[in-house]
Amino acid sequence: MIDLSKADGVWTVTINRPEKANSLTSDMLQELTRIASSAQDARALVLTGTGRVFSAGADLEEAKAGLALSPVWEELSVAIAALPCLTIAALNGTLAGGAMGMALACDLRLAVPNAKFFYPVMKLGFLPQPSDPARLCALVGPARTKLILMGGQKITAEAALQFGLIDQVCEPDALLETARGIAADCIAADPELVTQIKNMCSF
Repeated sequence: MIDLSKADGVWTVTINRPEKANSLTSDMLQELTRIASSAQDARALVLTGTGRVFSAGADLEEAKAGLALSPVWEELSVAIAALPCLTIAALNGTLAGGAMGMALACDLRLAVPNAKFFYPVMKLGFLPQPSDPARLCALVGPARTKLILMGGQKITAEAALQFGLIDQVCEPDALLETARGIAADCIAADPELVTQIKNMCSF
């Protein structure tokens, strides 16, 4: 349910469970974390999904059994954020719930026009992942972070672009091509230089 392809230094990681809106099980999260942790030699990493939804968040049955409180969500975000290469979330559709963390941990986020973004964590009776509020706040500011986390609002792709939650809107058939195009300079550059510039952009 997690596919990995490697071509020209780009690792493309695809969540492939469209019949369940790409909802994430514990095994899938652990596999995503394993891939991210092992991608130290990747020149770029692209996260995407199959179908019309990037991810609906936790699998409902596993969430009820405790997955919603598992540390594996944060472990995945930490592994992605720690990568020395450029990381891009190529969001093929709606991004919801705990899946928000992996996208926030990426350097860049692209989305298709019909994507929506929501993180109704408070409504469901949980805290967000520890690093999510700070990452979200760095992108969209404190008030809009509260709008998403506390107000439970669904944000359209157009609004997400305006907020700074995503960086570009792409048509579905151009999504991965656009991501690879953005990564092209990083693929061609000295990996150490890429890492140094990435670190200089962190705050």
